[in-house]
Amino acid sequence: MAAPRLPQRDLRRISRIVTAYGQHRELVDTFRKMLLIALSDSPELVALVHSFRSRLKEETHLRDKLIRKFIECREGAVEFSITPENLLTSVTDLAGIRVLHLHTTQIKRIDATLLNIFAEQRLTLIERFTRTWDDESRELFQGLGFTAQPSPSLYTSVHYIVGSNSLTEITAEIQVRTLMEEVWGEVDHDINYPAASSSFACREQLKVLARATSTATRLVDSIYRTLDHESRKADRPKRKAQSRVVRATIKTDRRRSPRRS
Repeated sequence: MAAPRLPQRDLRRISRIVTAYGQHRELVDTFRKMLLIALSDSPELVALVHSFRSRLKEETHLRDKLIRKFIECREGAVEFSITPENLLTSVTDLAGIRVLHLHTTQIKRIDATLLNIFAEQRLTLIERFTRTWDDESRELFQGLGFTAQPSPSLYTSVHYIVGSNSLTEITAEIQVRTLMEEVWGEVDHDINYPAASSSFACREQLKVLARATSTATRLVDSIYRTLDHESRKADRPKRKAQSRVVRATIKTDRRRSPRRS
């Protein structure tokens, strides 16, 4: 655990930030609920996704995160800038919502729908990015205008950081990922959070799982592409028949129409 590596002075500083979170927890939860309702009440979004999940960050998890961040800043000779006053905007995942869907080709429409919801609710889109280790996925997301961040841990997800339109400024994080990516994420979170596993074997197996779930996602994508292709192929004779009927109708109408003298 990282806590013993910090002097008491710094631990007290972190404790004050955690206390501030406890005092504002109800406001953060209100924003989470409002955001969840806006997403889950959208017929366009519901038609595209499998399910929604949401949570508030636990105070113990916030404390662990702040300690890790403090140590990273100290080792990198960077100022630790989080304070009780700016906590609600500096820590962007106090409220989190996860949007789960089936295949990656849905992300284009999901993205457009989310941006429309943010605009309608007058929410501030602070950041929009993806974390991925896979080159093919990176190209897909960059083609849609996402900033692609590297992911050495093999974590994969799309992230939106949004700000509230309330008097008290609050940020929340929306993650969008496929069900297959969620499998890896849940296993990794269980094993590596809040502290990384000391098991070398488990860390190696998680890398294998990341590749296996990526392959499974590609298989799901292929199933839906095949379904779409066969559906369009089956509809082709119908469209040709309809086109012939339209042409025949136009031809008949021309014959019946009186000629001008």
